Amino acid sequence: MAESKDLRDRTKKFAVRVIRLVDQRSKSVSTDVIGRQLVRSATSIGANYRAACRGRSPAEFIAKLQIALEESDESMYWLELMLELDSREAAEVHELITEADELTAIFVSSLKTARSKL
Repeated sequence: MAESKDLRDRTKKFAVRVIRLVDQRSKSVSTDVIGRQLVRSATSIGANYRAACRGRSPAEFIAKLQIALEESDESMYWLELMLELDSREAAEVHELITEADELTAIFVSSLKTARSKL
């Protein structure tokens, strides 16, 4: 499966931005739990996208891309929760929510295309 360098770079940039956001937040039990979950899901998007592009079959491509989709949607959830609990970095969090939403839409579209080719 062909890999889009632009999407690969975009998912990596998203992960880096999330990591930086989480690292600068004050530490409490809740921010630690939410931050860990968010970093896990945000970094998993790019990792699974890259794995999808190196899939050995169309079915493997679809399976890995589905995980990337789930992780981008989960990242949106954690970002929304973070925003509701503490709005100090509201502008940055809103930008990241928008980016997660756009990545989700890209993966939905890619999955529809890939499934139609099976």
